Amino acid sequence: MEKTGLITGEDGLDRCFWHGGLEDYRRYHNEEWGRPVTDDIRLFEKICLEGFQSGLSWLTILRKRENFRAAFAGFDFHRVALFDDDDIARCLADTGIVRHRGKIVSTINNARHAVDLKTEFGSLSRYFWSFEPTPEERPARMDYATLRANPTSPTSARLSKDLKKRGWSFVGPTTVYAFMQAMGLVNDHIEGCCCRSRVETMRTQFVRP
Repeated sequence: MEKTGLITGEDGLDRCFWHGGLEDYRRYHNEEWGRPVTDDIRLFEKICLEGFQSGLSWLTILRKRENFRAAFAGFDFHRVALFDDDDIARCLADTGIVRHRGKIVSTINNARHAVDLKTEFGSLSRYFWSFEPTPEERPARMDYATLRANPTSPTSARLSKDLKKRGWSFVGPTTVYAFMQAMGLVNDHIEGCCCRSRVETMRTQFVRP
C-alpha cells in the first residue's frame, strides 16, 4: 500500500487505501465517492458535513450522517435557513452529531446563502459545476504521490474564495477540495483502483447542469 496507495480486498480487487478495509467506509468508497452529483440537497449536505469534518475524520462524520440529517431537516437548505436560536440549542444538545456551536451556526448561515445562490443561478448544481476544472488543470496521472501532495487545487481555492465572498463559512480550500472529490467534480480514485474507470465512464456520460 505504501507505494501504490491501493488495498486489495478479499474479492481480489484493488481500491483506494483510505477506506482501510472497514465495511461501511468501503461501501462509501465504492458507491458514493467520486460519482457525479447534481442534486442540490446532496450538494448542500456534503459541503456542510465537510465543514463539520474539519479537525476530525470523515469516518466520524459518515457514521453520524443519519443523525446530522435528522438534526438539519434532511439538509433542505430552505428549511435550515429558517432555523433560530431554539434550533441551535436543540442541535447543541444532540449527542448524535458534532456539537460545535460555530459549525452549527455556520450550517444555518450557509443555508441562507444557498437560497440566494439558487435564486441567482437556478440551482446549486449549476453554480458548483461551473467550477469543474478543465483537463488542463488536472494532474496527468492520479497516483498515490499526487493525491497525497495535493490536498487543495487552484480550482478549489477559486471556489473557496467565491463562497467566502458570498458569505459562506467553513469553506476553506481543503474543505472545498474534499467536497469536489466526493461529489465527482474531479475523479481522484487512484490509478489501479477498481472504481476509477467506472467513475470516469460516469463522468464521460454525465450531462453537466
